[in-house]
Amino acid sequence: MSAVLVPLCPFSQVLRSRARSLLAGTGHHARTAPRPDTDERADAVLSVVICAYTLDRWDDIRAAVASVRAQQPPIDEILLVVDHCPELLARATRELTGLRVLPNRERQGLSGARNTGVAEARGEIVAFLDDDAAADRAWAARLLEGYRDPHVLGVGGLVRPWWQGGRPDWFPAEFDWVVGCSYEGLPRCSGPVRNFIGANMSFRRAEVLAAGGFRTDLGRVGTRPLGCEETELCLRLSERHPDAVLLYQPSAAVRHHVPESRATWAYFRSRCYSEGLSKAMVSRRAGHQRALASERAYLRSTIPHACLRSLRPGADPRTLAALTGGVGATVLGYALGLARGAIHAQAIHAPDIHASAGGEPT
Repeated sequence: MSAVLVPLCPFSQVLRSRARSLLAGTGHHARTAPRPDTDERADAVLSVVICAYTLDRWDDIRAAVASVRAQQPPIDEILLVVDHCPELLARATRELTGLRVLPNRERQGLSGARNTGVAEARGEIVAFLDDDAAADRAWAARLLEGYRDPHVLGVGGLVRPWWQGGRPDWFPAEFDWVVGCSYEGLPRCSGPVRNFIGANMSFRRAEVLAAGGFRTDLGRVGTRPLGCEETELCLRLSERHPDAVLLYQPSAAVRHHVPESRATWAYFRSRCYSEGLSKAMVSRRAGHQRALASERAYLRSTIPHACLRSLRPGADPRTLAALTGGVGATVLGYALGLARGAIHAQAIHAPDIHASAGGEPT
């Protein structure tokens, strides 16, 4: 899933208060986030990075850029990073003004494009907006408010789906992460989370650089529906600073365009399966306990409640099929991802039978 489940408002406030008390030095000796010069200010310099890869989304890209330009107060810097698409790079350079247009200087894919944006940004805070999303007018201001707390390493916000052809009757809200949006089960007000949704997130730039940025062997390349690179980065940041806070701020909202091609059963199954594959890769790197903490809560609570609602009179019977099928496809992808990883690891560490065929191992 794209964001961790935490208790709703009252309990989230308790958790955050507890985190702050720990950070104040009440007996916890783990590393804490450094205190930047802008800790107590809401007017830290902000750079917004939009990553794009195809001319097919030109209208969406223009809308995303326009929404950032309309922010109040105005944004300090906007960067459009083009992922290995010369035609888009040329058109954006020619037609879009008031921003920096850059080519992805790393490996092809969303992670490499984001890393390019972080490296080139001049702001202390770097925010990411998808090329098919549009920010609410107060989006940036709401993100920056979170950084008044010096222990906050990142702030993420709400992602509302904008269904091009209308929301399918069978599509469960608990699976809106399939289309890159906030889903039923997320907290309804501000509080600490494990990780953010990639379409709407921000970090202290220095911390992302110190952690090594986004892994380029994870995440989406073109239309391949993989992901979890933002989850893995958030886990790494939390490992580096165990007492730091990743803050979910739902008032920092964006609207995410969902084309009709993503409102199909085929895309739903494919995206769930790919999420399982991606989660398996993250689990191998971060450990199963940390990588799957929110997913366990999701399967224990959110999905059972959704299944019960889908059995009520008048409910679309296809919703139950989507809930069970989505879980099944995700679990299948996860299991196969782990198996592939185990086979790959065995191949790397297996002895070279050709080299040792003559008798003594070399």
